[in-house]
Amino acid sequence: MFGVVPKSLWSKINPPDEDNLCTWSMRCLLIETPNRLMLVDTGIGDKQSERFFSYYQPHGADSLHKSIEQAGFTPEQITDVFLTHLHFDHVGGAVRKNEKNELIPVFPNATYWSNEKHYDWAVNPNPREKASFLQENFVPLQRAGVLAFLPTATSRIQWVDGLQVYFVYGHTEAMMLLRIPLGTRHLLYCADLVPSSGHLGASYVMSYDVRPLLTMQEKAIILEEACAAGDILFFEHDPRNACATLTKDDRGRIVTGELLSLDEAIRLSQ
Repeated sequence: MFGVVPKSLWSKINPPDEDNLCTWSMRCLLIETPNRLMLVDTGIGDKQSERFFSYYQPHGADSLHKSIEQAGFTPEQITDVFLTHLHFDHVGGAVRKNEKNELIPVFPNATYWSNEKHYDWAVNPNPREKASFLQENFVPLQRAGVLAFLPTATSRIQWVDGLQVYFVYGHTEAMMLLRIPLGTRHLLYCADLVPSSGHLGASYVMSYDVRPLLTMQEKAIILEEACAAGDILFFEHDPRNACATLTKDDRGRIVTGELLSLDEAIRLSQ
């Protein structure tokens, strides 16, 4: 998760257990606008085998469906599912098995959003990413006719309801970030460009990235813009902190300002 950063440094951020495993979140986001109820990413899901889950040891009382219900909604009310990318820990909850053991969309009334460049990359994976692109997680969406593609760009596009989509190419081909209006500010869903508050440092780049030098460049540009605009970052994998503001230290480096829960981020934006 921290690439070439020595364990003596990164273990202070997220201490590993005796098996060298760290606890990480798979934090999705539910966005309610006047016209849509949008889910960003779907986590790892629950349809894989016990052997598969034994590699990753998912734990905790939270689940995607429970969280949606706690927010006062049902899966049938979701209108859109925005998939930042198609690695299994981001799209695994998009598909489930029915009573006939068929793979069907979890959210029956939703349009699922990806982009053609990334989908083609996932369907024809390179050897490095092949284990992360499980086709049972996303090919059934296309077969069901519920998968739609956003037009790709070198940087960003304006989308629906004031949302902006950023395209980045370091972690995987054409991963999508989402910039969301939030009161007087914006919330930037960082996906795997900045998976946690511990990844703000320039060299803290994941070994999973197919183009780590490009990740460093993209991260530097986007964090500089987010800091200048007063954006609040949303971390998908941080085990403790959902959000953070940004500031600069006395050496001009971008660092964490305040670590926040999502509720605190919403209050800060009012």
